[in-house]
Amino acid sequence: MSGTGSVEELGAHAARARAVALLRIRSRATALAILPAAAAVVLLVAVAQGRIGPGVWSTVSWVVAACAVVVLLTAAAVAVAVARARPAVSPTVPLTEAAAPDLYRLVRDLADRLDVPAPSAVALTPDCDSWLEDRTHPAAQPKGPAGSRRGRRVPAAPVLVIGSPFLWWMRVAELRAVLAPVVAGTGPSAHPDIAAARRFVRGLDAAVADAAAPGQGRVRRIPAVFVGWIARVLLRGCRGHAAEMERCVAAAASGRAQEVDYGLRIVAQEQVGLAYAGWDRLLTRVALPAWRMGRWPSRLDAGVVSALTELSRRDRLAEGFTSRLGERPACDLIEEPGAADEAASLLAARLFHGGPAEPGPGWSPVDWQQYPDEVVDRKWRTEAARLHRVLDAMGVATSVSVGAPDATAHGSAGPTLARVIDHLATPGADSEALAAGIGAAVARDEEKSAPYPRTGGGAPADGTQAGADTGSLDLWGPVPLPLFPLQPPRTGTELLADHVVAMVCCAAVDTAGAAPGLDWLDGPALLVDGGRRSDLGAPVSSLVEDGDAEPLLSWLTAVGVRTDKPVRLG
Repeated sequence: MSGTGSVEELGAHAARARAVALLRIRSRATALAILPAAAAVVLLVAVAQGRIGPGVWSTVSWVVAACAVVVLLTAAAVAVAVARARPAVSPTVPLTEAAAPDLYRLVRDLADRLDVPAPSAVALTPDCDSWLEDRTHPAAQPKGPAGSRRGRRVPAAPVLVIGSPFLWWMRVAELRAVLAPVVAGTGPSAHPDIAAARRFVRGLDAAVADAAAPGQGRVRRIPAVFVGWIARVLLRGCRGHAAEMERCVAAAASGRAQEVDYGLRIVAQEQVGLAYAGWDRLLTRVALPAWRMGRWPSRLDAGVVSALTELSRRDRLAEGFTSRLGERPACDLIEEPGAADEAASLLAARLFHGGPAEPGPGWSPVDWQQYPDEVVDRKWRTEAARLHRVLDAMGVATSVSVGAPDATAHGSAGPTLARVIDHLATPGADSEALAAGIGAAVARDEEKSAPYPRTGGGAPADGTQAGADTGSLDLWGPVPLPLFPLQPPRTGTELLADHVVAMVCCAAVDTAGAAPGLDWLDGPALLVDGGRRSDLGAPVSSLVEDGDAEPLLSWLTAVGVRTDKPVRLG
């Protein structure tokens, strides 16, 4: 037996052993539930046959029988609740075979080479990961024409979920190498013991989640809490075996996949880490500002290619990666990559920001070419306007006293940068009060925005691509979106610094000929003479935190910004 085969066989055997251990826990729970019934039967038969006298033993027999009935009814109710509990399903963008025939062909070819069952379907997720997901539970089945789902479990292979950034950044050969160990996992998943053990654990986990769901009435709450307690007790006994089973399944799949593109997989794993870094920067620095403005970039996956290309240009360690762009990208395996990118981008906004499930008047897509004008410039002017509204509410004068050689006490009144600098640089100025006012204004503006519906489905963009599978979001229960927030809430000082930066950028655009721009790694950027100025953060921090205006005034003088001129606000 080869080394690869030995690892695979050992992993599969260990996984089956752990699965049997999980099924034994289920069997012991069942045996414990029927134990009172068995005792009652023995006692009643003994009384009927005269082996024990009527008197006390007869009373004991009927008491045990009554307890057995109660225990059996309770066990049946718990079993039904666990069976009916809806396991969480990852929100994804489903891809039909008609929408991605080449991708399905690649996956089936992988399954044939690995000698494992092919996944039943393929779906995209806006994340840098790939996995197999069991969707045989009736609650995970697609809704029929009448809006109902099938009432029984449908045997099927798991669904292959692929991270959408992989399709745009990776080449076809790299994607095949990365997916090989994932697809190989369908082999162990098809084993009856492993499949039954997974269903048992997922049912318990879903029952615990259902019991903890808010919004239940008192009548439903009491039995739900009891079912959740039973499920948690069983889960504690299953945790170690389940974790070890999954590790063994992964080891068996990895051992089997070593026979396919093993050398290329080592190189492709480097691209996985690079894609993750670029995707994280794109979401937090580029997409998040747009989402906060009620716009969602409709080509996030295409943007990650630009972000990683920019990273390759800046980082010497990434040299040589741009030469890969001449090879066929994996997104060519999809018939309509633009529609798939748009659906994945909308789902990303829903998951990471909590945006609506469908575009609307206050939630519209934006192209990368429109991003500087419709997101960056609008963001700056909206924040500058908010800053001046708070200053007005605090009674801060609008006169100019610093920032320009010809500034006088009777200078131009209005929304000027000098007003902001004057207030923050004044000795004894309460910047904390201004920061608190900014934070409160941001919270009010967010509350005034259109409420985001928690559920809903997106229509396909072209009639052939499936939209985001927002029905799977229903299976998460009343969990507030976003499910995966990108950043913690910003402090008042951070918000104030952002608003001062926005005011400086507005003044630079209006008085110094600067322009809003997009940096693929850092998001909104100020372009001066065609080049990006990235040195504004430190001078603004000195003003906001220390009240020292000199570094910022020096920066403004070098750029040619007039602080005494009113700026256009949003």
